[in-house]
Amino acid sequence: MATFTERMGPVLLLWVAVCLSGSWAVDKGNFKTCDQSAFCKRQRAMKPGESPYRALLETMELTNTRLTLQLINDNNKVRLLLELYRLQGNITRVKINELKPLKPRYEVPDVLIREPPTEPLSLLSQDENGVVLSLGAESQRVIVSARPFRLDIVEGRDVLMSLNSRGLLGFEHLRMRKDTQADPEAENKEGTDPANPAETAKEEEEKVEDGMWEETFKTHTDSKPSGPSAVSLDFSLPGVEHVYGIPEHGDSLKLKTTDSGDPYRLYNLDVFQYELYNPMALYGSVPVMLSHNARRTMGIFWLNAAETWVDISSNTAGKTVFGKMLDYVQGSSETPQTDVRWISESGIIDVFLMLGPTPRDVFSQYASLTGTQAFPPLASLGYHQCRWNYNDQEDVRSVDAGFDEHDIPYDFIWLDIEHTDGKRYFTWDPHKFASPKEMLQGLQDKKRKMVAIVDPHIKVDTNYKIHNEIRSRGFYVKNKDGGDYEGWCWPGSAGYPDFTRPDMRAWWASQFAYDQYEGTMENLYTWNDMNEPSVFNGPEVTMHKDAMHESWEHRDVHNLYGLYVHRATAEGLIERSGGVERPFVLTRAFFAGSQRYGAVWTGDNAAEWDHLKISIPMCLSLGLVGISFCGADVGGFFKSPSTELLVRWYQTGAYQPFFRAHAHLDTPRREPWLFGPENTALIREVIRQRYTFLPYWYQLFYLAYQTGEPVMRPLWVEYPQDPATFALDDEFLLGRDLLVHPVTEEGARGVTAYLPGKHEVWFDIHTFQKHNGGQNLYIPVTMSSIPVFQRGGSIIPRKLRVRRSSTCMEHDPYTLYVALDNRRTAEGELYIDDGHTFNYEKKELMHRKFSFANGVLSSVDLEPNAQFTTKSWVERIIILGASKPSMVTLKTADGENQLEFDFDASMSVLTIRKPGMNAGADWTVTLQ
Repeated sequence: MATFTERMGPVLLLWVAVCLSGSWAVDKGNFKTCDQSAFCKRQRAMKPGESPYRALLETMELTNTRLTLQLINDNNKVRLLLELYRLQGNITRVKINELKPLKPRYEVPDVLIREPPTEPLSLLSQDENGVVLSLGAESQRVIVSARPFRLDIVEGRDVLMSLNSRGLLGFEHLRMRKDTQADPEAENKEGTDPANPAETAKEEEEKVEDGMWEETFKTHTDSKPSGPSAVSLDFSLPGVEHVYGIPEHGDSLKLKTTDSGDPYRLYNLDVFQYELYNPMALYGSVPVMLSHNARRTMGIFWLNAAETWVDISSNTAGKTVFGKMLDYVQGSSETPQTDVRWISESGIIDVFLMLGPTPRDVFSQYASLTGTQAFPPLASLGYHQCRWNYNDQEDVRSVDAGFDEHDIPYDFIWLDIEHTDGKRYFTWDPHKFASPKEMLQGLQDKKRKMVAIVDPHIKVDTNYKIHNEIRSRGFYVKNKDGGDYEGWCWPGSAGYPDFTRPDMRAWWASQFAYDQYEGTMENLYTWNDMNEPSVFNGPEVTMHKDAMHESWEHRDVHNLYGLYVHRATAEGLIERSGGVERPFVLTRAFFAGSQRYGAVWTGDNAAEWDHLKISIPMCLSLGLVGISFCGADVGGFFKSPSTELLVRWYQTGAYQPFFRAHAHLDTPRREPWLFGPENTALIREVIRQRYTFLPYWYQLFYLAYQTGEPVMRPLWVEYPQDPATFALDDEFLLGRDLLVHPVTEEGARGVTAYLPGKHEVWFDIHTFQKHNGGQNLYIPVTMSSIPVFQRGGSIIPRKLRVRRSSTCMEHDPYTLYVALDNRRTAEGELYIDDGHTFNYEKKELMHRKFSFANGVLSSVDLEPNAQFTTKSWVERIIILGASKPSMVTLKTADGENQLEFDFDASMSVLTIRKPGMNAGADWTVTLQ
């Protein structure tokens, strides 16, 4: 996202002309449909119920930890090897590869945090039709049927999941081009000549037409040196009508069926102002799908980094409520079922079946495989001000001063690509940013920070140190002929470092050292954009699939590239501090496991109401698959928002995990104070609300780091048996205790929020009005309204003394909001550490539990072995749903004393003033 540079080719000129023109919309013709993707078209043409695969039971070997079994394709006699593992934590792993591939097929490294620990498998029964294995817990069994091959996971009498039940297992074996139909034994013999060259030539011609050995899209030809190599497998989910996940798509939370259109596509692409409500690929790919019904939540993790398509069908899709009712009245016995099919261009089948049974179990299972959300620095949970581009150091100083002048807090100001010297990353423009340390020190003096962009395309320029070092070390991705791969991006001609190489990543990380990246300080953090990778003149605006990463083609690793860039950058920020400081790195491209390295955002959205709405399901979908630190560009990147849309977007973004305003170079400036005093006040108020909740946000991110539970979550995660929650995606929960229903309709005078839990109560955080759960509540709204409710039964710590940045609030006091449930009880937590180092790993932290029951509020230590002290104290306790006490008494280690209080009888709100105890102390407050 930048303007043109000195030596710009016509392709880049055209691209920038489009970027800067008024016609902002995706050109769908730049991106493939399934019909234009040869392997997808071939695999999708397979007919259900005609599986050629048979399990050869006589080849079965069962050890304590795994089962192996050969499968044979009766059409071509090619054999596959099936491996089945029972993993700790109620996970089953299924791997399928060629028994004797012509050469190794790619298996995804570096995504799993370790080799998953196994548990014993035992054989229950076996006959000529199949085998039955025990999965241990709760009478779970795996049934492997021989003809055709099929795998069922069963619990009691219920089938939880079936593999190849529709017979759509596909595995294109590697073969010699000269004879694609040769016997697989013969394929391994070198130097065999075709018996009939004319026939072979004709066959090759047909295959080229088919896209098996060569494929052309627009002006780009993919040479496909390995030929066809696609893999696919179908999964059936009996009793399931709702599936979620497989981000990133600009679509609803509940995934739609794909029978009448394209499958969902997972292929990291730079999509220019993406369309909504369709299955097109976007910037990131997480091949994880969750299924949910009132009885069970499960997950499927398809570990493959190649281009992937996911088909979804359902036997209840399209049925109206009346139709379903008619089925019931007529006694229809058809069980709802969702069928899913995964199709990948290359690699192997390596799938993890996460069997729940609860949503939290699935989060834990997935976290055990790929890790949890990196625990971010506290400041990164504050507000971020960004634009393409702040022009120079004076512009930065002026914007920074504007926040103070208008009494609006913020933590980070961002610099896009124009801050560099001619799009040479790790540099500063010598005229506009001549004294970067002086600029950073000015921010540091106010306890604020900066983020600067570092993209992975490197300007080809022999006067540029970074380029020269990468080239001399041989670290660039190669083209199919062995030379350095070059493509067009913001600098003009650019090389692309091979981040799949550990030595390249280590070198990249070293470039963030303070003595390498000149002008940097500890308050400068990093943004990785364009890391799909984006190649303006490449096929589908990305890298050619036959480019080489050492011995692997780009097609094998494509969806991993962004994760590797993110990882190397995060490791660089850690290393520059000697391993002390937590990094903050934002990435646009991502894959399974990217949560370990930082934050993501939803890319180049637009200033439109629908883009505001879609930010909710997009971030919910990411949270479900481990990536909690998600946000959307507040106000929309392209186009200019109306003041109403801008205010509503701030109100929504303030309650999403990553809170950043960003805008395109060609849009009018939109700092929060540029829309008149009234709108400035509205934006100020909601940003300040965000800061009061920072203790709660921080605690939620600590929980996400520990458990894998999403920070921002759909209602069904907490109310898994309530079907009314299963498809809701215009409201969400933060943790368990805050429900948010943003206003996302233009001109809205009211919203209807669903308050879940028939026996729950919810309190409006602004008015303290109490509402019963299990109802749709109509809420009148004005421009100042953002409907947020605290769950009865919760205690949320807040800091009400809002200052210019989060760091300025470090030692400020807490106010405890105690919302009582119908049993007049409540509980909550408070987590505190230094906010920026890894010292919490050494137990330098404080973790308190608050409980209210029988008129007594208490604080106890959840981590008695931890060591941390805080200067913060509790300055106020507000109890919602309270009765008026005659006396309030505080008891600490120092003794007992009475406290002042006010009681609002009309709202049943008790306010206890100035209790004054240290936030880290044990204490009780008793209402009498």
